[in-house]
Amino acid sequence: MPVSSSGHLVVLHNIVKMGTVDNLAFDVALHIGTLLALIIYFRVDLLRYVVAVLELFIPKRPINRADLADVMLLIYGSIPAAIIGVVFAGFIEERLRSAWVVVATLVVGAVLFFLVERFGKHEHDFTGLGIGKALYIGCAQALALIPGVSRSGITIVAGMSVKLKRTEAAKFSFLLSIPAVFGAGVFEFFDINWSILPAREAFSFVIGILVSFIVGYFVIKYFLRFLEHHRLNVFAWYRIGLAVLIAAWLLIAR
Repeated sequence: MPVSSSGHLVVLHNIVKMGTVDNLAFDVALHIGTLLALIIYFRVDLLRYVVAVLELFIPKRPINRADLADVMLLIYGSIPAAIIGVVFAGFIEERLRSAWVVVATLVVGAVLFFLVERFGKHEHDFTGLGIGKALYIGCAQALALIPGVSRSGITIVAGMSVKLKRTEAAKFSFLLSIPAVFGAGVFEFFDINWSILPAREAFSFVIGILVSFIVGYFVIKYFLRFLEHHRLNVFAWYRIGLAVLIAAWLLIAR
């Protein structure tokens, strides 16, 4: 949901102490579960895209240009986050993973939700989006490296701002998240010294993968249905309420 998983993790890791469990390693487990949910839910679309790419290498085989165009949109849309993630990963991890940053980005994101619902014109499917607009949505996705922004939220807002239908913006956002979540998981995986992690943590990781997979799958399914008839406003109000609670907690805990 467009409420920022990374923002929630930053805050919850400060509240819920997990003992010997490595926070970063556990977050990788959550990435794996989320990735599995995305792949299984969009398996039909992904299979079409794989077939369309493979057909390029089969002589005299008709090329599915529509599916290839969608693949290219996803590739272009993934470039900005990949570049910024590699270049600024250290800065983001050291300077921006704080609860106060989450408070600010939650509120800014909520305002953007209200604005795009008020002024956006939701007319088009994401097919035929164009390279420029795919890169624009990809740049929005790169902003989600900042905790509290919400990857799905900011990309849906960006899609709706270029006249995508609400559900089409959400579908493109989810498809675009597959390489993003995979890349983030791989990046964090190699940043962990697995040799020093206790074997008993394996159970925690399995639970993390399983729960994030189950919850992720049903969230995707029902969130897309929800957007067919409802606005993003409810998530905007949730973000504002959460920001107020986090700010109050930070001030009291000082």
